[in-house]
Amino acid sequence: MSSIIKNIKGDRAIWAIIIMLAVFSFMPIYSASTNLVYVVESASSTFSILIKHAILLSLGFIILFGVHKIPYRYFSGGSVLMLPLVFVLLLFTLVQGNEIGGANASRWIRIPFVGIGFQTSTLAGLVVMTYVARYLAKKKDEIIDFKESLLLLWLPVGAILILILPANFSTTAILFCMVLVLTFLGGYPIKYIGFVLGLGLIILTLFIGTAKIFPTLMPNRVDTWISRIENFSDKNAKEAYQVEKAKIAIATGGIAGRGPGKSVQKNFLPQSSSDFIYAIIVEEYGLILGGIGVALVYFLLLFRIMMVAKNAQTIFATLLVIGVGLPIIFQALINMAVAVHLFPVTGQTLPLISSGGTSIWMTCFAIGMILSVSSSKDESPIDLEHDNPLNILHEAID
Repeated sequence: MSSIIKNIKGDRAIWAIIIMLAVFSFMPIYSASTNLVYVVESASSTFSILIKHAILLSLGFIILFGVHKIPYRYFSGGSVLMLPLVFVLLLFTLVQGNEIGGANASRWIRIPFVGIGFQTSTLAGLVVMTYVARYLAKKKDEIIDFKESLLLLWLPVGAILILILPANFSTTAILFCMVLVLTFLGGYPIKYIGFVLGLGLIILTLFIGTAKIFPTLMPNRVDTWISRIENFSDKNAKEAYQVEKAKIAIATGGIAGRGPGKSVQKNFLPQSSSDFIYAIIVEEYGLILGGIGVALVYFLLLFRIMMVAKNAQTIFATLLVIGVGLPIIFQALINMAVAVHLFPVTGQTLPLISSGGTSIWMTCFAIGMILSVSSSKDESPIDLEHDNPLNILHEAID
């Protein structure tokens, strides 16, 4: 144990926050798991769900520890190498076409011999944000040519987003917004960002129109997006059932909460251990400790992420930390906003607290990248002009 602690590098506050969220997650997961066992009947026992969550978290921390030991400059060229792989994975995920409840839900692929689903769009998000950070860092002292950026930046980013869009609109929208934010912070001309935003809206409109004309191409997906937006204020909608139960959970929790494991609404919320776990937390731990307390932890994580970005030694390191760190906080805010009916139902989990292997693993991967940057603050700046995929392979071989 002591040898492991000695090898832990990077921002200690971030380590503490991540460990705090992971340890805390066991209590609401164990409580909400009764829904899966006794209502949905998709699990044999609450203990098995707890063990599964522990295994997923353990694997996540192994990923975090391994990634944070990698010099952050490797992620620059690595993003270029990973783009074709991510493209192929997304294409395979889309084509293999899983269905859940009769609706197209091509978001996961099955990991062979393990039987665990892997959501490829989360990996794609990390690769895209790293690639964008790389591009902006390389262009930091140059005047950006829009035509060149369309080919080198927006074409690969757009291709990835288009492959994610049919099965996961919310993830596509979040990733697109995060890319726009990162390009703005990276000095990409605002007039070009406006053009790209308009182009994105046109492509989305064409996509929706095509799906409406040829409904067999993407069964139920576009209708699901539209219905979730239309039903946001409709109390009789299907999604309103989940939202109403979430609001009841929050209201009955009050200031102090019912107490750990004493939630009632977990038996009625279909996604009580994932999408709506925040409502269960507030019901059991109250508005102050559960509601405000959890939100403050994520804001504290945001503060530490921004401090790491501020103290980074290179432009790429700063943009990398912002690019992979902000989506974690944004996802947490959306999850909490859905639970209190400030946002339509999206299916976004609460990072490091909700159940789900892919979300935990990719969050840990992103945190590992941030810690890699924070642990290299004493190193000399890296010349990213020479940081290309061939150099990465050469260094790996050496």
